[in-house]
Amino acid sequence: MERFTDRRVLITGAGSGIGRATVHRVLNEGGQVVAADINEAGLAETAKQAAEQGHGERLSTVTVDIGNEDSVKAGVASAVETLGGLDALINAAGILRSAHTETMPLADFNKIITVNLTGTFLMIRESLPALLASSKGVIVNFTSTSAFFAHPYMAAYAASKGGIMSMTHALAAEYSKQGLRVVAVAPGSISSDMTDGKGPGLPEDADLSLFMKLMPGIGQGFASPDTVAGVVAMLASDDGAFITGTEIRIDGGTHY
Repeated sequence: MERFTDRRVLITGAGSGIGRATVHRVLNEGGQVVAADINEAGLAETAKQAAEQGHGERLSTVTVDIGNEDSVKAGVASAVETLGGLDALINAAGILRSAHTETMPLADFNKIITVNLTGTFLMIRESLPALLASSKGVIVNFTSTSAFFAHPYMAAYAASKGGIMSMTHALAAEYSKQGLRVVAVAPGSISSDMTDGKGPGLPEDADLSLFMKLMPGIGQGFASPDTVAGVVAMLASDDGAFITGTEIRIDGGTHY
């Protein structure tokens, strides 16, 4: 399949995990991609992998701190100039922190909201003029199963992802008559830098029994980032042309 031939795509969180997997999926399907991340080493590795796969000429990178307005303005402007326009924005960047809510510092709560929710807003705001100028503009946001179901010790993360989900619905309605689609994916039970190893940094005395209901209902353990990348590619392509203002859960049946 080459669903992204002649399509220009900006992907955040592209230095690792699901963002990186999405970069490779879109490149494999013929897209022109600008990969964005705050992690320069991660971006370099993404670019190296793309070159090894024979797609290096269709990939550019830009360092962006999505929680910083000036950085987003400069990064999006650079991406649009490099691509000569923009057809799709994929907001995969985000952070996850865990804590007992009664001990969480305000600075940590605000950091999560700033990166996940405000960062998604900033990327959208700065990309909208170029997306609206496209005849096939689409935004794919990343919410989470934590926006629907209890994820203990992750109240701040859940709040940020719930905000993204609500914002997705509002934007889809606001820009529907201008031909822009806005959709979201809600991953859960996906192996990534957020969940592997120490993962979200759970409190040492965390009650792990609270997480039993978060185990996937199919397969063995967590799925790979490619599982999400495939759904994102569908939504951002013409195959998702009749999908907007909603979200798709990708969680292996964690919550039947």
